[in-house]
Amino acid sequence: MKPLCGAALLLLLLCAAAAAQNSCVCLKNKRVTNCRMESGQCRCDAIGSGATVDCNTLTSKCLLMKAEVMGSKSGRREKPKDAFEDTDGLYDPECENSGAFKAKQCNGTTCWCVNTAGVRRTDKHDTDLKCNQLVRTMWIIIEMKHAERDTPLNAESLKKFFTETITSRYLLNGRYITNVLYEKPYITIDLKQNSSEKSSDDVDIADVAYYFEKDVKGQSIFHNNVGLNVSIDNEPVKLEKTVVYYVDEIAPEFSMKSQTPGLIAVIVVVVIAIVAAIVVLVLTRRRKGKYVKAEVKEMNEMHRGLNA
Repeated sequence: MKPLCGAALLLLLLCAAAAAQNSCVCLKNKRVTNCRMESGQCRCDAIGSGATVDCNTLTSKCLLMKAEVMGSKSGRREKPKDAFEDTDGLYDPECENSGAFKAKQCNGTTCWCVNTAGVRRTDKHDTDLKCNQLVRTMWIIIEMKHAERDTPLNAESLKKFFTETITSRYLLNGRYITNVLYEKPYITIDLKQNSSEKSSDDVDIADVAYYFEKDVKGQSIFHNNVGLNVSIDNEPVKLEKTVVYYVDEIAPEFSMKSQTPGLIAVIVVVVIAIVAAIVVLVLTRRRKGKYVKAEVKEMNEMHRGLNA
């Protein structure tokens, strides 16, 4: 039996070695499983969708969002009773086989149309909604605010840092970085990429912005889980707020109804300002009237005194 046991152990070791040789680590995306080498390339299955992803480049935002939603639903460990999750902007998307967002997204019986960044660009409707095309996001504006500091950062050094970081860390061709503007304490990065410019080998600016935003917020998607350390002229810079704006090739289709709350708020502020101005004016006139009456009374008394 010993020779048979030895042969079985050797076979097991050979299988383990072969499996290890065929396995790999997806450095660009930690939200994957079943990683393997195919034709010299590391490929894995995205969590939530099972779509095959190429680990040499960024994973599409649609697949990343789907993996994030599945992770939040999995309940791998019990959360503290006071813990809560920021789900603003996060939903379980429908993705094409290519990883792109489907133009129509739904949450139960509520549906809406999205752009290539997966951002809603219409009002919400029922399931009869028609989204004829996936409208391209051609311009993404990333606006950041750094912590309070006595002296401004060097604008040229800041521009160099973000340009080199976006091209090397997120693999975006530098020609799509059209502007890096610094106006203390705000940093604004413009990424522009229309459908005619983007080639099949180019990463999408929507994916870049998503990776970037997660890095800045300390929620890195990269395997090493190390976020973006912003350092300008060897000085660490703390970012307090990051907002991403989207501009599509076709204007969004929001109705006035969706803008009603904001419009009402503006009207309320204006009305309050007008009422306050009227109150001040009335009080001022009353005080002035009392002063005039007192002055007239004093003059009459003086006249009576002289006549006496």
